[in-house]
Amino acid sequence: MFGKATKSRAAAGAGPGPVGADWSPYSRLQDAAGAYFLHAEIAMEAIAGVLGRRRVRGFTLERVVDLTESGASVWQEAAVCDGRRLILWHSEELADATAPGGTVLDSSVQVLPLDSIGHIGMRTLVGHDERGRRVDRGVYLVLATAMPHELSAVPADPDSPLPAAAKLRPESFRFSKSLDDGGAGQMARLVDFGNLLGRLVPSS
Repeated sequence: MFGKATKSRAAAGAGPGPVGADWSPYSRLQDAAGAYFLHAEIAMEAIAGVLGRRRVRGFTLERVVDLTESGASVWQEAAVCDGRRLILWHSEELADATAPGGTVLDSSVQVLPLDSIGHIGMRTLVGHDERGRRVDRGVYLVLATAMPHELSAVPADPDSPLPAAAKLRPESFRFSKSLDDGGAGQMARLVDFGNLLGRLVPSS
């Protein structure tokens, strides 16, 4: 549901409407969402409902535009940390022939306690510009939990006495930014978010 890393994506500023501006200069979640998201008020309503009076410690935002035969479809996500929990909001436009305009917005929120995160991995692609100066070109953050997400069968080896087994894949969430998708500012914000979670996730 969350962390749609395999989805095709357009540039961060692409997509219908005046939104899609760079959110990285905004320190307040409400301001960043207002600049970046379609339906920012729906996102903030869903997040505020579970955030309550707790303070936002850090966040990252994602927006993907899919171009289909029926037009542009926007997929959006916010990951928010309040120091104890990871709050994930996601929305996706779904086709609905009975609705005015032909689409409805599927808005979902998921709350994870930080102690349910068992693994944090962050990878940075580092390059150089024409003058030899360092340029970060991509950042990839993966959060894995102990919660099962997918169970698949592993067939038995006909030459082995061991029976068939099952392979369990834990639930994971993926976030990425690059120079082409978000730019240097959003890449830096994603690094900050990953570092924050790394400091806050309990060690045992």
